[in-house]
Amino acid sequence: MATEVEFGLDSFGDVTVDVKGKPLPYAQVIRNVVEQAVLADRLGVDAIGLGEHHRDDFAISAPEIVLAAIAGQTERIRLGTAVTVLSSDDPVRVFERFATLDAVSQGRAEITLGRGSFTESFPLFGYDLGDYEKLFEEKLELMARLLAEGPVTWEGSVRAPLRQQEVYPKTESGRIRTWVGVGGSPQSVIRAARLGFPLALAVIGGDPARFAPYVELYHRALDQFGQERLPVSAHVPGFVAATDKEAADRLWPHARNMLNRIGRERGWPPATRARFEADIAEGSWHVGSPETVARKVAETVRTLGLRRIDLKYATGTMAHEHLMSSIELYATKVIPRVRELLAD
Repeated sequence: MATEVEFGLDSFGDVTVDVKGKPLPYAQVIRNVVEQAVLADRLGVDAIGLGEHHRDDFAISAPEIVLAAIAGQTERIRLGTAVTVLSSDDPVRVFERFATLDAVSQGRAEITLGRGSFTESFPLFGYDLGDYEKLFEEKLELMARLLAEGPVTWEGSVRAPLRQQEVYPKTESGRIRTWVGVGGSPQSVIRAARLGFPLALAVIGGDPARFAPYVELYHRALDQFGQERLPVSAHVPGFVAATDKEAADRLWPHARNMLNRIGRERGWPPATRARFEADIAEGSWHVGSPETVARKVAETVRTLGLRRIDLKYATGTMAHEHLMSSIELYATKVIPRVRELLAD
């Protein structure tokens, strides 16, 4: 298993602060994300995924453009999204943008398609939240046909029909690696299997083991639909520092502020240090020293049978310097240790 597992990093381009606690301009945050990805590439991390958001606490609304900037400064790291909000975008344009990214990066582009955990893009681009399910269902069907890179005939209710339409540019490999992000809906798991998409699990709360039934469902559905066995990945929050205490102490104020901000929007209770510590010990947070994080990553990989795990290394307003340090520890300490643990 060790040689098959890929190790990635994810960022939403959270608006961060400098070492004195002053918020950075959006432009500097984006430049810092590019620098973080360049470091990850140099240290051998397999992939970088950037989220798409349209709100004031995240700087990245056009991840493909940032990925293209990263492509020009890197050599091997795969360049993807975490996620592309397909419901409020046009599948044809999504394909065109990523086929172009694939060209400039010499075949390193990836897409993770999803509905996103926020809904601000729907009113921004003129979509009705009442069509939430229909928009994703129809657009994902169309995206599956576009990715085959042949003439497309399609008709639905959310955009104009296509009749034997060719879409350009074609890719050199003939296929852009594309995942479907799932947060825990059985219907979404089955849909991904039916359309032949690899599955990307958003493990952002609770014990990662609770997703095991979804992996089992996905494999059963692939068999029933006559699809080949496809990989499963997981996106997990985390942070690496020299010691467990340093990691938790450094992350906590930024995680607390982020969770409370989102919680006020969604009616969650205030975040507590005790709950945070419990999520590190038993939940989705992969936080601690390199040894601690490596052991938890290896357990998650084994439990869910993953072919890829992506650590969401940026949380809230954490300073760029600390994110760079976490990336370095992840690449040089955590990943090699996980490979050792998986080889046992």
